[in-house]
Amino acid sequence: MRPDSLLSAHEIGEGLSVLIIHGWGLSGKVEEQDFEPIFTTRLGLRRIYVDLPGMGKTPARNVKDLDEMYHRLVQFIDTRLANSKFLLIGSSCGGYLARALAQKYADQVDGLLLRVPLIEPKDSLRDLDPFQPLVVNEQLMSSISREDKALLGDVHVQTPAYIKSLKAKNEAVLPELKAIDNEALDPIRSDPQRYQLSVASEIQDSKFFAPTLIVCGRQDETVGYRDSLRLLELYPRSTYAVLDRGRHDLPIDETGLFEALVRDWLTRIDEWRGRTDK
Repeated sequence: MRPDSLLSAHEIGEGLSVLIIHGWGLSGKVEEQDFEPIFTTRLGLRRIYVDLPGMGKTPARNVKDLDEMYHRLVQFIDTRLANSKFLLIGSSCGGYLARALAQKYADQVDGLLLRVPLIEPKDSLRDLDPFQPLVVNEQLMSSISREDKALLGDVHVQTPAYIKSLKAKNEAVLPELKAIDNEALDPIRSDPQRYQLSVASEIQDSKFFAPTLIVCGRQDETVGYRDSLRLLELYPRSTYAVLDRGRHDLPIDETGLFEALVRDWLTRIDEWRGRTDK
């Protein structure tokens, strides 16, 4: 068995490799829906959407903790990307893994994007705000069916346009959540020792100098945004954005702003590569 066959991945395009790592309980397919509208108009990028163990199309294969997931990603990179330059994107827990990988492959990674990144693995230590609706429309919410309310969950922007976008995204995410290997993953997620990286102490103090984009949600009820403020000192070439109306599932109606931020990041990478490749 080839080492990189431990992880399923879907590739789109050719050129500079971009490794995209999804969040806990999701899959590369979910990342595609958010990033492909941006990347399809950008030539020269080979997007690699990987599925973590027990998620998407990758079997768990007795994965025991987050360290094993990290090492399987290392095997994947060493086999599929070898010594080539590449970009890293990570969402939520995928951002936690991406930070560790960026340090390990600092000489190869020419850009890092962290979307709603997990900073504190222990739920009890996260700096979170309680849920509170920003735009309230009781009449609209009362007209929604019971099935749609279950699908939508808490809605913090109660407008028809936002609800339409949120429903479309949740309909795409729900099948991925239902397909995960709960038997393998639940013991990891519920154990603070398993749901953290052994190399975490190294990434807490190590700086990364390539262009970095950090996008957080002001109303993120899962990982928050204040814990990620400490990243500013570790990433000297970072753009740090906290999006109002943004939760852990962003972008919902912030797609235009999110796209602008990603495009700016890619432009800064082009400049970085033009300088460092000389």
